[in-house]
Amino acid sequence: MGTPHDRYPGGTAQDAPAVRLTVRTAAHMHELGRRLATLLTPGDLVLLSGELGAGKTTLTRGLGEGLQVRGAVTSPTFVIARVHPSLVGGPALVHVDAYRLGGGLDEMEDLDLDVSLPESVVVVEWGDGKVEDLSEARLHVVIGRDAVAPGGVEDVREVTVTGVGPRWATEDLTPLAAPPR
Repeated sequence: MGTPHDRYPGGTAQDAPAVRLTVRTAAHMHELGRRLATLLTPGDLVLLSGELGAGKTTLTRGLGEGLQVRGAVTSPTFVIARVHPSLVGGPALVHVDAYRLGGGLDEMEDLDLDVSLPESVVVVEWGDGKVEDLSEARLHVVIGRDAVAPGGVEDVREVTVTGVGPRWATEDLTPLAAPPR
């Protein structure tokens, strides 16, 4: 499982220490998204990784609620990207599903994410190897599924959150590991 000071592979001294936590229910994944939203500002790029059904969209729903954006946050698999404007004058949430996109940033250019990024929070599911060049700083969230956790709880998630780059070098990610409410 590692320690909280492990780095995302390829990390640098500018990266924040990784935070690892166990998420036992979908409601707790949603709450993690709400807590994560409190750390995000316009221009932030969030990459979500994990197998199908791991909880990426559930986490993004929590982000949307925390950011107070308009519209139901659902998987954008078939439309590729959805924009959820803020209801309170904060940043919009741009939710992208890159699962069906095979290429790198070149294929993503049609989405104009580089235009949206400065004033929005951009969340990309399945973005590994495709959108890292959009920003020198990003938050990488990896969601892994465990069949059975200690204590017999089934289908829990192990989540690792790593800040990459100068934006996250001094950001304290440890509040994300607080027990769910």
